[in-house]
Amino acid sequence: MIWLASAALIAWGVLLFGRGMFWRAREDDRDAAARPEPAHWPHVQIIIPARDEAETIGATVRSLVMQDYPGRFDILVVNDRSGDHTGRLARAAGAEVLEGRGKAPGWSGKLYALQQGLEAVAGRPHSLLLFTDADITHAPDSLRRLVQRAEADGLDLVSLMARLRCESAAERWMIPAFIFFFQMLYPFRWSNDPAARTAAAAGGCVLLRRSAFEARGGLHAIRGRIIDDCALAALMKRGGSRIWLGLTLRVESRRAYEGLGTIRAMVARTAYAQLGYNPVLLAGMVLAMALVFLAPPLLALFASGAAKWLGALAWGAMVVAFTPMLRRYGLAAERATLLPAIAAVYLAFTLDSAWAEWRGRGGVWKGEALSRE
Repeated sequence: MIWLASAALIAWGVLLFGRGMFWRAREDDRDAAARPEPAHWPHVQIIIPARDEAETIGATVRSLVMQDYPGRFDILVVNDRSGDHTGRLARAAGAEVLEGRGKAPGWSGKLYALQQGLEAVAGRPHSLLLFTDADITHAPDSLRRLVQRAEADGLDLVSLMARLRCESAAERWMIPAFIFFFQMLYPFRWSNDPAARTAAAAGGCVLLRRSAFEARGGLHAIRGRIIDDCALAALMKRGGSRIWLGLTLRVESRRAYEGLGTIRAMVARTAYAQLGYNPVLLAGMVLAMALVFLAPPLLALFASGAAKWLGALAWGAMVVAFTPMLRRYGLAAERATLLPAIAAVYLAFTLDSAWAEWRGRGGVWKGEALSRE
C-alpha cells in the first residue's frame, strides 16, 4: 500500500510541476488586444462545415457577420448533406452556402466538407483561412484578435479552445473535466513552444496562414484522421510553422449536452482513436488512470498509516490541480474533490469507445462511421 500511495503522489508531483503547469489554465487570449495591430489587415476566408445544424447555424453566422474586423472577410457555409434547414438558415443569416457532395473514400465527413469549401474558394485572394464549427459563436472582436495575434507573433496557426456550454447538471460535472483532461494530454505551453514536440489545436476555431497551410499539403495530408484538429496542428508544426492554442471567452460553443449519453457519444467517438486503436495502450491508460485518479481517494479512505496520508496528499494535489478550471467555469472549488468519480466515468467512456471499435461500430458521429485511416 505504501508503494502504491508513493507512486500516486509522485505521479501528481509530475503532473503539477512536470507538464508545463497545464492545470493553471494560464494560456488564454486575454492579452491579444495588447499586441500591435497590423499595418494591413489581410483578407480572411471563413469556412464552416455544417450538417443538420439548424438549431445553431443562424447564431453562428450572425456572430461572424457582425465582426468588427477592419479588413475584408467572406463567410462560406458548406452544407454537408443536411436533412434539415441548415442551408436556408445560413443564407438568411448572411453566409454564402455551398451544397456539399457525398463523402469521398478515405476522408472524414468534416474534413471533406472543408475540402470542398477550399476548392470552391481556391481562386480568391485571401491570405488567411478561418475554420470554425457550426455551433460556435464569436464575440464581435474575435476575428480581429485572432489575426492580430497571428500577424504580431508570426504564427501560421492560431486556435482557440471554445468555452463549452456548462448549464445542465451533466455539463457542470463533466465539461470542465473534459478541458482539464485535454490540457493534461496536450499542455498548451508545450504546444505553443516551437522547441517542443507537442502540437494541439481545437477544431472549433482555427485560423491558418494560407501559404503555409498549402505548403504542408493542406487537408489531403490528414484526410482520414478522426482527431483532425490535433493532426492539423502537428502537420503545421512539423513543417516548421509556429502555432498557438489558448483558452478564451470570446468564442463559445452552443452545442448542448443535456445528459451523460450525449457527452459519452462525444468522448467515445475519438477516445480509442487517441490511443491508436492499440489494446496495449488502452491497458496502460486504464492502469495509469487507476493510479492517478482512483488510488488516492481509496487509499485516503480505506488504508491506514503512511499509505493513508500519502493517498490523502495525492488527493489534495488533485483538488489543487482541478480548482482553476472549475473557477474558470464559475463552479465551486469543492467539486474538485469528486474528480476521481468524474475520471472513472471518462474511463468508462474510453472503454466503451474501444468496445464499439471492436464490434465494428467505432467512430460513429451523426450516424456516419468515421475513417480509421
